[in-house]
Amino acid sequence: MVSKKIIDRQIPDLPKKIEFCDRCVVSNQRPRIYWSKDGICGACKFSDIKNHEIDWKEREEMLIALCDEHRRNDGRYDMIIPISGGKDSARVAYELKYKYGMHPLTITWAPFEYTPVGYKNFRNFIKVGAFNNLMAWPNGRVHRKLSRIAFEALGDAWQPFAYGQVSYAFHIARAFDIKLVFFGENGEAEYSGDPRVYNLRGMPFEMWSEQYFKGITLNDLIEYGLKETDYFTEDDYDESDLILYGPPDIKKMKDQGIEFHWFSFYRKWIPQENYYLAAEHTGFEANPEGRSEGTYSKYASLDDQTDGFHFYMAFIKFGIGRCTSDASHEVRDGHITREEGVSLVKRYDGEFPKRWFKEFLNYTEITEEEFWRIVDKFRSSKIWKKEDGIWKLRKAVYDEGDYSIDEVTPAYISSLPKSYYKYSKNNY
Repeated sequence: MVSKKIIDRQIPDLPKKIEFCDRCVVSNQRPRIYWSKDGICGACKFSDIKNHEIDWKEREEMLIALCDEHRRNDGRYDMIIPISGGKDSARVAYELKYKYGMHPLTITWAPFEYTPVGYKNFRNFIKVGAFNNLMAWPNGRVHRKLSRIAFEALGDAWQPFAYGQVSYAFHIARAFDIKLVFFGENGEAEYSGDPRVYNLRGMPFEMWSEQYFKGITLNDLIEYGLKETDYFTEDDYDESDLILYGPPDIKKMKDQGIEFHWFSFYRKWIPQENYYLAAEHTGFEANPEGRSEGTYSKYASLDDQTDGFHFYMAFIKFGIGRCTSDASHEVRDGHITREEGVSLVKRYDGEFPKRWFKEFLNYTEITEEEFWRIVDKFRSSKIWKKEDGIWKLRKAVYDEGDYSIDEVTPAYISSLPKSYYKYSKNNY
């Protein structure tokens, strides 16, 4: 039985009226988004700052000074870099080691289920890039159950990965007495998030829950599982299973002098260029099947069989899918025009990720009927309407102009699997 309760605290705070950025293709439904009076999103405003106001030579000098301060030459590691083997973390690790002379220990919080190309890229990063790495594999049974709870409670089975991806790095930093932890980009600045953190070097520890965890702690997730489901009990986990999902004690981290840094604060962040560098220096390969489902790009978020459902559920909850995110960034980077971005959104945004659908159901141990009940549970009446038995967006970016692909059925409709028509009609 699927509970009707939703605990994603981002949803109630979203604007009631849907608007689209006049410069890129993102809408004001992205959680924590900044929206200017002239109809421009925060990421586009930040892009102006990034391209015209920031002195990147000065920022790089700050990075060099930071590295000089913390560099060790006694055989010990001097920084932690969380990596997946993907293009972005590969760029960060490669430059910090080979350009700035640091001695990083890379760490990896394992995906739920590797894709073949994801695992190949991870191994290439270690072998071709020549990096030391520690990988954490959480308790498999607990991880699966937490993922299922998160899918039902938050509309995002990916949430347990987010907990570990952020927290694990700092457990290892404490264990190895390492002061610097470097992540890739400041996602709030690059993708239209909270302007309070645009110009910070790293995310303050106190803001992790709000910014990275949808305002939901691991304890909130467990409480939901115990009270709202019949498949999770106290016998399913031990407290020791949960250690790496949460950060170490904040006071102890501060006392130890551990610092959180974004590489994008110091070096201009352009995803496409990260791809070229990773391909040249760490053996990174793009998606061999061509573009990734839900978008037109082929070189991002390739690691995990469940990734597509993370992006799909963002589309369901906010009307913002993987293609919107990719296209918006490439409009800001000057790689495509807004008109091209709009056309791409209609062709690919919200495309159902059928490639790994059976694997996702098996991993979360749910039926197709339960899957569609959970999906429809997260459809806001502000974003969705039902016509002739099919859910349709009330407002889309391609509704606002005369575009050359008006005859194309939006991807989120044309890609629906047969099970949608079998089960979704019975959900309300």
